[in-house]
Amino acid sequence: MENYSLNEEELQLAEMVREFADEVVAPISYEADRTHTLPLDIVAQMGDMGLFGLPFPEEVGGQGGDYFALCLAIEAIARVDQSIAITLEAGVSLGAMPIFRFGTDAQKAELLPDLLAGRALAGFGLTEPEAGSDAGATRTTARLENGEWVINGSKQFITNSGTDITKFVTVTAVTGENNGRKELSTIIVPSGTPGFTVEPAYDKVGWNASDTHALTFNDVRVPEANLLGERGRGFANFLHTLDEGRIAVAALATGAAEGCLEQAIDYAGKRHVFGEPLKTRQHIQFMIARMQLRVHNAKLSWHHAARLCAEGKPFKTEAAIAKLTASDAAMDNARDATQIFGGNGFMNEFPVARHYRDSKILEIGEGTNEVQLLVIARSLGLA
Repeated sequence: MENYSLNEEELQLAEMVREFADEVVAPISYEADRTHTLPLDIVAQMGDMGLFGLPFPEEVGGQGGDYFALCLAIEAIARVDQSIAITLEAGVSLGAMPIFRFGTDAQKAELLPDLLAGRALAGFGLTEPEAGSDAGATRTTARLENGEWVINGSKQFITNSGTDITKFVTVTAVTGENNGRKELSTIIVPSGTPGFTVEPAYDKVGWNASDTHALTFNDVRVPEANLLGERGRGFANFLHTLDEGRIAVAALATGAAEGCLEQAIDYAGKRHVFGEPLKTRQHIQFMIARMQLRVHNAKLSWHHAARLCAEGKPFKTEAAIAKLTASDAAMDNARDATQIFGGNGFMNEFPVARHYRDSKILEIGEGTNEVQLLVIARSLGLA
């Protein structure tokens, strides 16, 4: 593994998680994908390793690391299984981080210990049929009535929302109007609350072992104290969460691109065509060289954004650049690796086939690549 200016502690973390990915995650990846099953024993092991607590301070049960450390772990796992990597990413970025950043002391004390130990997962209910990147189009509502929030509406594509260890979902909802504009707030809804329905799991193209559901809220009542952060700050809090999430997804996409590269190099050395290894063909050499180029650029891109984030510096544009660069790299490398594998690349038991299916969502989730271009254009004063 190349250094990429990692310090000794970061190198050790990356090596530890790579070993875990290769020896524990990879052997079960095909079966988990085939059966559309999130292996909770793997989640528990990641919790025991401290991965869910990486970017949190020790006083709340974390490992005392930063967002860069989390992204290193996500990248290492994504090389062999994107479903497990996104489970970790969403569990931290969308589950625990909003509680840590915006929660009250009581909310943190109640919810963070299990989340940071991997004993529980949580979802972030933002996306709706008419509201994705345009969160202002949110239709889910929450009104105060006798000291309770009464929530009505629906969400879709919510990760980690229906597992056996899902503890709650955080829901964005319209809680009023402010100067003629929707007032968006975020509210914690525990699993099992009457009126809160987790709909059947989606039949997805990829990320089959990742838990993803639509959610329905029918007069769901939760205490007024379940408001997360300030009333009316739900959209602003979401934007901060999304910017960090884009770095993590960029790291995941880089891992996917790297996994395809590793698989292509290995296969090109073993596969013989007309009596010679496939790797002796110059066009194969050039394809793999371009794959390495994409991995290198993607890695440098998310590293830069994550360093800025960890240092408390502005990183919005850099996060968009990283997400765009890395998701393109994942898709392009998956396509080229599949081509190198030939017919085997079309068989799901081969990792490159799963990467080919999995990687498309990387150009859509956490803001489409078109949204990333818009963010970059705005930073240049063009939009």
